[in-house]
Amino acid sequence: MSHAYSFTEQVNRQFDRAAVFTPHDAGLLEQIKRCNAVYRVAFPVRRDDGSVEVIEAWRAEHSQHKLPTKGGIRYSLGVNEDEVMALAALMSYKCAVVDVPFGGSKGGIRINRAHYSDGELERITRRYTFELIRKNFIGPGVDVPAPDFGSGEREMAWIADTYQAITAGELNALACVTGKPVGQGGIRGRREATGRGVYFGIREACRFGDDMRARGLSTGLGGKRVIVQGLGNVGFHAAKFLVEGGAVLVGIAEYEGGIYAPDGLDLDAVVAHRAENGSILDYPGAENITPSIRTLEMDCDILVPAALENQITAENAGRIQAKIIGEGANGPVTADADTILLDKNVLIIPDTYLNAGGVTVSYFEWLKNLSHVRFGRMEKRFEEGAYRKLLHAVENVTAHHFSEDEVSVFTRGAAEEDLVNSGLEETMVGSYNQIREAQVRHGCDLRTAAYVTAINKIVAAYGSLGLFP
Repeated sequence: MSHAYSFTEQVNRQFDRAAVFTPHDAGLLEQIKRCNAVYRVAFPVRRDDGSVEVIEAWRAEHSQHKLPTKGGIRYSLGVNEDEVMALAALMSYKCAVVDVPFGGSKGGIRINRAHYSDGELERITRRYTFELIRKNFIGPGVDVPAPDFGSGEREMAWIADTYQAITAGELNALACVTGKPVGQGGIRGRREATGRGVYFGIREACRFGDDMRARGLSTGLGGKRVIVQGLGNVGFHAAKFLVEGGAVLVGIAEYEGGIYAPDGLDLDAVVAHRAENGSILDYPGAENITPSIRTLEMDCDILVPAALENQITAENAGRIQAKIIGEGANGPVTADADTILLDKNVLIIPDTYLNAGGVTVSYFEWLKNLSHVRFGRMEKRFEEGAYRKLLHAVENVTAHHFSEDEVSVFTRGAAEEDLVNSGLEETMVGSYNQIREAQVRHGCDLRTAAYVTAINKIVAAYGSLGLFP
């Protein structure tokens, strides 16, 4: 009978697998692996009916090798101390992999948000924020939360407002949290960032001919059949951008079940069908798959689990038919399943890299809040003027006259979202190449290579602080 590993143990097993490829002292590796601080709190909240309920919540700060620490807050009945510690560790490694200068943290509130009114959710969020402030577990230079499973822009706005009210006069207060609405200090492109990053990462992986040929695939995304688990923010946008990039969406899994259509699904039509019927099931022309998890076992080229952890286990890994797995969620593949899939020559693009789009653009939002200026505000018009001068010079030399429509297209300066998406693409493409170089150098898989890269960067950060020789 196999041992049932906790989420933290799963993450640490992956860490240990990578650590053997590094030359670092065992004590230093143990320090990096450990979670530095965990805050558990229980607080009362008055329900709309006048009753009082005690809410449990956590915030874990895994590593302060760089400050602030960074990580989302999830609202889920599945939240527990082990989960937030494991996710905080993943955030440390993720930030290191994509060169975002944060340590890792994570938070969670143990509730089913569907059972609470908007007013109750606001009171819970604001009280949780107060508790974090009281113990110094939040602040622009301390710990910066973000959205996660069950939370979004609205909750982040409540957190920012509460922090501003309690820390009156703090100039950089808005930088205490990211993922806010654009009108309240957020940044354009953040909502789509994680899904867009998943797309950039998978696209880059499909660019390497040797890796594709080893799995019987051609290079590029064109025509590759994709199954996505989860139609939330990450899953929806990953599917959207993959389809726009030439892939064919053949399957979608949600909690109520899955649908599969070998000839392809219309993503927007599926979303509209679900909005109208409360379920993706019975979508015209698609096969219903129940239970939902079986959708992951259907025939495809690329599988994107973008829901929760531990979705592919030793029990179902042998039935996975995908040749590429892009981990949109945190920890969707267990360590035992990882071994089985690698033995089947599946290319696993790991969560420690692939879903880092959110934290990358959160970093851009944090910088925007600290600088108090919108990206593109100072240079956009200057760029447009320079491009117009260049076109005029071309017209004078070639005698070709550009139409006004052509001029508008060719001279458009970069707006905030253009710069954000460009920075995200640069980050995801550059980081994948770093990981792949480590994979080739050490003869290991991509996940191990990502951990090796993260460990080396964290050790370098400790060394720059003079903490270790």
